[in-house]
Formats: sequence, structure tokens, C-alpha cells
Amino acid sequence: MNMRKNKKFYLSLITSAILLSSFNTVADEQEDGINIHGAVRINYAYKDYSESSKDKVGDLTFDMASLRFDGKLGNWGLKSDYRFTSYDNYIKYGYGFYDINPEWQIQFGINQVPFGNIGYISNSYWFGLPYYLGFEDDYDIGAKATFEKNGWHSDIAFYKNAEYGAGITKRYGADLYDDGEAGTANNSEETNQFNLRQAYTVKHAGGSTTFGGSVEAGQIYNTETGNSGDRYAIAAHIDSKFNGWNLQLQAMEYEYNAEDSLDSNKIGVSVVGAQYDIASKGQIYNINLAKTISTEWGSVKFYNDFGLMTPDVDDETYDNSMQNVLGAAISAGPTYTQVDFIMGKNMTFSSNDYHVGLPEVGDDWDKRFNISVAYYF
Repeated sequence: MNMRKNKKFYLSLITSAILLSSFNTVADEQEDGINIHGAVRINYAYKDYSESSKDKVGDLTFDMASLRFDGKLGNWGLKSDYRFTSYDNYIKYGYGFYDINPEWQIQFGINQVPFGNIGYISNSYWFGLPYYLGFEDDYDIGAKATFEKNGWHSDIAFYKNAEYGAGITKRYGADLYDDGEAGTANNSEETNQFNLRQAYTVKHAGGSTTFGGSVEAGQIYNTETGNSGDRYAIAAHIDSKFNGWNLQLQAMEYEYNAEDSLDSNKIGVSVVGAQYDIASKGQIYNINLAKTISTEWGSVKFYNDFGLMTPDVDDETYDNSMQNVLGAAISAGPTYTQVDFIMGKNMTFSSNDYHVGLPEVGDDWDKRFNISVAYYF
């Protein structure tokens, strides 16, 4: 995309946002005051692709402590979540909001980027494959307007940049990464991002089905040369609930067109203290199926989340990445436990290949067993 096309594309996004506003997120009714709460979580992990993990029969570790503030005074309010982990600490979100009326809310600060299925495109502790490329439960700094009425849900947002600088790896969601070294392919910083998401929910016997579409577009600033490239992502998504069953489907495409990159086939991202490379262009497909069963003491949700990423770059040696998570989530009082069996192929964190969509190192599915126990207060 050249600069002229870029400007036309951004102008079309702004025009679409104005049209969307004519359709007309609702803030839940909340009493004035401030609520302080949070969570503590521990984690057990066993990796079949790690000799040390097998020797020790896994590792039990402190995972995270979360401190949250929710406040409301009239039509004004705030929400924040700060995380303390065993290796770092970082903000997940922190924003103020204003309820214009019962349908419209404006958020400003570090808020959730509206892209893809509303909420999550996953059921597990491990998230879905889009999370590891920055397209699920991501948070950036900017402003967002949300509308909800009569089944319609609209999000219009602009983000100036990521919540932390591009050279920092401590962050909750994946963002572009700058390694600070001249002459590498990772001198990228995301900036000037627009997001649009439109969804409509149809109620039917036994539940409801939400149909939606999302668009994201922005710039990529090269921290070494000062030149800017562009990026985009589009997605279609369905979330259907019927008598305790839940089916989630999503198909998306993304492209990072970094200017002056030494390798246009890949780009660097960082998340939760780690950095890895991903294919600069590709498609992602998700299919998740879950069943929730109510009990006298809470509920149990059984699920299987599957994700496939197909790279679409010039280098034919780049391979597909896949992740499948079979698990159960147990909710009982203030506790929430997730038991996951994770299988990864050419996939960061869930296999021995620490990248997404690059040439595969091994040729097998790697396996990981994970138990997460959280206490909420």
C-alpha cells in the first residue's frame, strides 16, 4: 500500500465509523463508589518436549496476582487491572469511561482492542492462536466508543500506540517488537491504529447466536530508518450458544508490511516477557466447541479449541502452525480451575518451535499438560 492508498484507506475507515454510529457498550448499571478486588493464581506445567520438565515431572509455580480497581461516580468511571507475576509486573488495562446514555460509552486509556469474537476466541487458560499474534485480548492506549442496543454491538476505536514501548517485552498482549539492534528485521513499532467491529446477536430457542466482522489498520514505524509501513487485519466471527453448548468460529487474515525490513517474510512480536518472530502475512482459522454443565456447587465447562495459521509469504519453506487445547474449566465459589492438554505444532509456547508460521524445526506434535488454579477476591 503506498501512502496515497494508505490515506484513502484511513479515510474510508473514518467514514465507516460515522456510518456505524448511525446504528447507534453498554455500561452495566453500577452504583457510585470504588470496588477493589483481584485474583491469585498458581500453575502446574508438564512439557513432553523439555527434558528438565520430564525429569522433575513438571513444575508448580506462582503464576500471577492481579489487583483491580473499578470505580463509578455518576456517568464517569474507571477500570484497571495490574498484574504481578513470578518474573515481571505490568498493566493489563487502565482506562476511564463516560456513559453518554444507556447505549453509548466512551473509553479512554489502555483498553481492550475491539477485534475478533467479542470476549475471547478461546475457552482455555492457554488462549487461542490469534492471541500469540496480537489479535485476541490485546490492550493498547487510545480511545474507543462502544454501542449496544436491540442486538446490535458496535465498536469504533483509535489507538496511538501500544501500552508499552516497542523495546519492552513485559506486556499482557502481543505487540510489535523492536530489539534495539541495527541491521535486523525487528525494528518495528506499531502506531496510529484504527479498529471497527460490528456484531449482531439473534436470540433463538435455547440460546443466541452472534454474527460479527472486524477490521484493523495501522502504521508500522521503523525505529532505525524513521520510515513507516502499514498493516491490516480483517476477520469474520460467529459465537453461538444452545442449551449449554457453545460453538465459536472465526476466520481472519492479517499482513504486516514493514518498511525497510531486512526480511519481509517475518516480523518480531513480544508478550509476557518473551520475544519471537511470526510470519508477516497469513490466515488464521479457529473452531472451538464447549459444553457447560451446572452443578450444585458451581459449573464445569468441557471444551476443545483448535487453531490453524497458514503463512502467506514469498518464502515457500514457511510452514503452518497449529494448536489444539482439550480441557475443562471448573468454577466453584471464588475458585476457577482450568485443566488443559495442549498440543502444538510449529507453534510458540505450546511446542519446541518458538515462532509462528516460520520454517518448522521438528515434524511432530509437541504436548503439554497444564493446570491453572485461581482464587478471586
